[in-house]
Amino acid sequence: MLDQTQAQEIFDKIRKYASVEEIEVIFSSTDYSLTRFANNTIHQNVSELNESASIRVAFDGKTARASTNRFDDESLKRAVQAAETMAKVQESDPDHLPMAQAAEGKSSGGDVPSRWFGSTAAITPADRADAVGRIVAVAKKNKLVTAGIYSSSSFAETIINSNGLAANHRQTSAEVSITMLADDSSGWQKANSPDVANLDPVRLGEIAAEKAARSRKPQELPPGKYTVILEPAAVLDVVGFMFWDFGGLAILDQRSFLNNRIGTKLFGDNITIIDDVAHPLQSNAPFDGEGVRRARVPLVENGVIKRLVYARSTAEKMRKSEYADKVGEIAATGHGFPLPNEMGEMPSNIVFITPGGEQTVEQMISGTERGILITRLWYIREVDPYQKILTGMTRDGTFVVENGQVKAGIRNFRFNQSLIEMLSHVEAMGKPVRASGEESFDMVVPAMKVSGFNFTEVTKF
Repeated sequence: MLDQTQAQEIFDKIRKYASVEEIEVIFSSTDYSLTRFANNTIHQNVSELNESASIRVAFDGKTARASTNRFDDESLKRAVQAAETMAKVQESDPDHLPMAQAAEGKSSGGDVPSRWFGSTAAITPADRADAVGRIVAVAKKNKLVTAGIYSSSSFAETIINSNGLAANHRQTSAEVSITMLADDSSGWQKANSPDVANLDPVRLGEIAAEKAARSRKPQELPPGKYTVILEPAAVLDVVGFMFWDFGGLAILDQRSFLNNRIGTKLFGDNITIIDDVAHPLQSNAPFDGEGVRRARVPLVENGVIKRLVYARSTAEKMRKSEYADKVGEIAATGHGFPLPNEMGEMPSNIVFITPGGEQTVEQMISGTERGILITRLWYIREVDPYQKILTGMTRDGTFVVENGQVKAGIRNFRFNQSLIEMLSHVEAMGKPVRASGEESFDMVVPAMKVSGFNFTEVTKF
């Protein structure tokens, strides 16, 4: 994998091949391996090592990017020439900014903990196969069939530009996703971490197996509004649909549900959300697609929408816009995507801050007279982007709760639910944990007990 010294040497070559002054290169190195299993047996093992250089040039208010995964002289020359050729045919952008300065890539406190673990980088196919074997043993013990994946990866990223900015990050990741299947029921669990020591594949398999076993012969409940207990994965996958709207460009484009709502109370008093790349349970690089250092940003405080995140150019546009006095503090926060792009920025290191008095899922269940326990949600889509009404389905472990106890598995529901209303009716929360789902990116979120969750249809499985 490319280290920072090697990246700098290649950058120096690229700079010699360019006919323009401003150059930025994003170097990425990924070593990714995946073991996939189904029907209680491994059926796929793949591994990929890829290194690439994404080269951006800028001049006269124009910018373009070209990439290569070959670092010989001729390949680098062609990539630089391709970027310059594409830039020449662009329209000049009056809002175009010079590339970020070195100072913009430096930390101003809140250093990110190391996310590189040698034990994770050293995971072998045999290690993954051994873990899968133990997961399969859990399935067989419970007379179930299991399917899923165990992946491991190492990643390094370096951004260097001609203004002296140089930012580097590397991290590892291990991920396990398990589905346990019976004839008429299923259970699921998923987790990942930069540190493989934080994963317990057998325990995840046991929880998934328990859910599959407990939900056999599911009952059918009528649709309607219920109190629900959402496990962290279910919370993550539904709330993830609102965070694209916290970018400054979404406000400027009038495509955010936060238009005319910043500074207003939109959620319940107990909802506080920050974006914090330095949080010990988070991952990701501490800089954005231009190498600008990510700031800790308070997004929601006691239900009030506080701030947005900004790429450098979006912050400049916002200051000149008609919305400047309506959006709170405006400053580049290090949340932009690599340029050029049409999406601007978004917060991607979401952390929910609970107000104290956290409850375990078991305590939420024991305090519920009648409700629904939900393991995960899937196939989620927006129905009304401004009211943030979402539709989707429950899956892989849905249960009825009666008189403080889980009574039985039930057939899955389709829901139509306003995310705004949901976060205004949170009765209890658990301790925030690093959670993984299928519909959104990883976050640090709690389990939630929510009243009045709207189910519109019942499925036949």
